[in-house]
Amino acid sequence: MTIDYRLPGALTDLDAVPSGLLEGLGTEPVDICAPVHALIIQPGDAEARGFPEHRLAENQIRPAAEVIARLQGLDSRSLAEFREPLLRVVGTCRHFAVLACALLRYRGIAARVRCGFATYFEHDRAVDHWIVEYRVADNRRWVRLDPEILGQKVVGNPDDLADGQFLSGCEAWMAYRRGAIDASRFGVHGTANWGPAEIRGNVVKDLAALNKVEMLPWDEWGRMTEAYDGETGPDYDSLLDEIADACASEDATAVASIYEHADLRVPDELVR
Repeated sequence: MTIDYRLPGALTDLDAVPSGLLEGLGTEPVDICAPVHALIIQPGDAEARGFPEHRLAENQIRPAAEVIARLQGLDSRSLAEFREPLLRVVGTCRHFAVLACALLRYRGIAARVRCGFATYFEHDRAVDHWIVEYRVADNRRWVRLDPEILGQKVVGNPDDLADGQFLSGCEAWMAYRRGAIDASRFGVHGTANWGPAEIRGNVVKDLAALNKVEMLPWDEWGRMTEAYDGETGPDYDSLLDEIADACASEDATAVASIYEHADLRVPDELVR
């Protein structure tokens, strides 16, 4: 089975979006992604700016088209126009990445969301994070881009992250299994959720994203809840090894095939 990353998945399909909202977007990948940092606002920033309580629930939206519909309700101008914070939709790093991916696919550019860990937010820690990566026709390399911080000085090259600045869930798992990282340094900012369980969760979410099913950071399915609670054993870890191997191989057939496992496939009712 071939996974065509130029085409949208269920959560990145923009067919229902009025074309006027997408006017003015660039044609090159970085230009396409450039407006995204001013379309989403993190929940903590929204609270600090006095967003009403009901708007904080916007971070539960999964489909990019619904995010854009909310943006349209706040400001009917093109997404290419800069928006003040109060005119942005509340979301997480996952929403920045999914919206950027949807816009890239809208332009026919092969793009995919990755769930993993960024090493540039906290010293000596790898923080749960989502980015987008794209590939142009004449370049086999996937370019990793962080749309949330594009144009900022958090890291020197957010439009082309260097090796080690972001580890996908699968990459982090492989590094953990070979003893190359300290898993206690991997986790979720502002929480007590650090360690191997967080890497296990991101492996499964990364696999889903590679199958064009980009879930919310807190979504759980299959045996994920058990894994987070430390109630899975060697059999589950061996399954994660298989996932990581498939993802590292860049074999679309293998990535699609293992996703069909009952413990890994996202239930249809969650993909909405």
